[in-house]
Amino acid sequence: MASDELAPSAIAKVRVQKTDSSSSVSDSVVVEEPLEIRIKRGEKEEQLGITMRTPGNDLELAAGFLWGEGFLTNPDELLSVKVCADKSLSLRQRANVVIAQVAESSQEATRILERRFTITSACGVCGSTNISDLHKRGVQSVAPASHSVQELAQMTSLLDGRQKIFEKTGGLHAALLVNPQGQPVWVREDVGRHNAVDKVIGAAIMDRKIPLSDWTLVVSGRIGYELVQKSICAGISAIVGVSAPTSLAVDLAAQFGLTLLAFARNGIAKVYLPSSP
Repeated sequence: MASDELAPSAIAKVRVQKTDSSSSVSDSVVVEEPLEIRIKRGEKEEQLGITMRTPGNDLELAAGFLWGEGFLTNPDELLSVKVCADKSLSLRQRANVVIAQVAESSQEATRILERRFTITSACGVCGSTNISDLHKRGVQSVAPASHSVQELAQMTSLLDGRQKIFEKTGGLHAALLVNPQGQPVWVREDVGRHNAVDKVIGAAIMDRKIPLSDWTLVVSGRIGYELVQKSICAGISAIVGVSAPTSLAVDLAAQFGLTLLAFARNGIAKVYLPSSP
C-alpha cells in the first residue's frame, strides 16, 4: 500500500489468494480514503464534514456537495476550490483536505452543525431530510425531459467502456451526465454513489453549465433520496439507474417533475409515476 507521505491514488495493489489455490497473486482494489471538506467565507474557515471517497476529482466533489446542500445558489458564488496547502501536513494529509472559498453573500445553511460528522461512502449526507426542506430553500420543479422514456432507457449503455476504475477493481459506482442532445459529457466514479453524483454535478458547476435543464443523470446502482435531491437541485430533468429506487426517491421525483427510470438494462426500464390520488 502507498506510504503516508504520498498523495492517495484511486487504485491500490494487494495480494490475494483464492480459496482453491495455495499461491497468491497481485490484484487491484479501489481506494477508500477520507476527504475533509471545508468552506471559507471571507476570513472564516470551518469544516463541513468528512466523506469517505475514492481519490480523484475531489474539487468537483466539493463543489457538487456545496450545491446540493444549498450553500451555493449561483456558480459565481464559488470563488475557488483547492487542495489544502498547509505545509505542516504530509502530502497525503493535504490531498485529503479540500477548501472551497465562497462569496460572503452566499447562503449559510441553517443546519451547518448537523453536517459536522463523518459522511459514509454508503449513504451520503442529506442535509434536507424531507421534501418540505427543499421547498423552503426555494428549489423549483425541473424542466420536462424532451427525451422519450424509450430513449432514456437506452442511456445506461453509455456507461459501457467509461468505467475505467471499475473495470480494474469491480468496486465502484458511476455517474454520467448526458446533455440534451443525448451525448455523454461527464462520467465520474467513486466508492460512494452520492460522491460520484457530486463529482459530475461539480464538473457542471465549474464549467458554468448549471442549471442542467433537459440533462439526464445516469447512475450505475440504486436510486435513493439523496441522488434525486442532488439531481433536482442541479435542475436535471431525468435520472436513470440500473437498480431499484426507494419510496422517498419516487415521491421526491414526482413532486418536482423529475422523470425517474430504474432497473434500466438492455434498453428496458421501469418508469416510476406519481401515485394516484
